[in-house]
Amino acid sequence: MRPSQARPISPCRALAWAFLRPAGALSASLLLAAPAWSAEPLALEPIAPGVFVHAGAVDLMSEANAGAIANVGFIVGGEAVAVVDTGGSVAEGRALLAAIRSVTDLPVRYVINTHMHPDHVFGNAAFEEERPQFVGHAKLPRALSARGEHYLRANAALLGPDLTAEIRIVPPDLLVEDRTELDLGGRVIELRAWPTAHTDNDLTVLDRTTGTLFAGDLVFLQHVPSIDGSIKGWLSAVDELAAVPAARVVPGHGPASAPWPAALDDERRYFEAVARDVRAAIAAGSTLQSALGAGAEEERPRWELFGAFHARNVTAAFAELEWE
Repeated sequence: MRPSQARPISPCRALAWAFLRPAGALSASLLLAAPAWSAEPLALEPIAPGVFVHAGAVDLMSEANAGAIANVGFIVGGEAVAVVDTGGSVAEGRALLAAIRSVTDLPVRYVINTHMHPDHVFGNAAFEEERPQFVGHAKLPRALSARGEHYLRANAALLGPDLTAEIRIVPPDLLVEDRTELDLGGRVIELRAWPTAHTDNDLTVLDRTTGTLFAGDLVFLQHVPSIDGSIKGWLSAVDELAAVPAARVVPGHGPASAPWPAALDDERRYFEAVARDVRAAIAAGSTLQSALGAGAEEERPRWELFGAFHARNVTAAFAELEWE
């Protein structure tokens, strides 16, 4: 922090900065506790020096959880902060901003969206007064334009009028076609745009300093994956992701961080099982309805929210794989 930015440090802030010290002995499981739906800062887990994550609830979006069901976080450099995803409501976005301010006064230079889904982008408007660059995959503006109004209508009943009133679709103004590097001041992060997998606009963020990969919804843990793109593309992406030189990953859903690349094992197994059973159903001349009752059912006890998403995954896989 520059001298002109210094101010009295709260106990919460002192704990956070203690973790940032190279010799700091604080546990990575330290929580700066506050409820996600309040005006207080989001609970943070410092998973590596200068890298903070709020683990979202493994749940569906609701008024009770303020849409805070995805993992969101930020990276603190020597001169600026990069936010990775902003949550499922402006209320959550404000709580994330408050959490950032409990750690640092440095400007939020970048707000990076890993993809188009509401639980990752509905908090964007909370950061507009910070005047950051909003960053996303080159295909994100088109996706938000095509689906944004639908997302607002579909989630109004889930979140309630108080939470949805302030939500606006904020598209990126810095687009990533392939790979882009952003400098936070002595700390370079690498952004990579992926071919169609979870969606057609997936973006990952690698903090080279700590080997922390923010994978967005290319990586699910605990929460069953959800296909809104291509099962074949996602399986291909899993193989490529495994080669990313990271020490840990922040998944889109699940724990705040997990060892890398072992974190890919569960979703790889799930997708391989879905693809195997759907291909077998297609080869046998089965209908989609028959495939829905037989696809990868052994995976059910291994995932949360299986009933909410699995049938949709089988449907998406069937529609794609029947044309192989």
